[in-house]
Amino acid sequence: MSVSQETLPSLLALITPRVLQQLIDERGLSAQEAAAALYGSRLYRALEREDTKLWHLSAVALTGLLEEELETGHITWPEEQ
Repeated sequence: MSVSQETLPSLLALITPRVLQQLIDERGLSAQEAAAALYGSRLYRALEREDTKLWHLSAVALTGLLEEELETGHITWPEEQ
């Protein structure tokens, strides 16, 4: 899959609802709380950059990284980082 910085927003529009739903389901957050957690995270700022290649990770993997960030303040980046 070829993704550019210009096409990344379209891909994020497919990925982020899945991550948000997992936060709602697994953590019992409201939609607003889940959105604030995701969009205010270091993970999301990295996800918005094509060069990090985080867009290729599954929603489950991204949610795991986000939960780590929320719980510890740190992210264990995948090997590709």
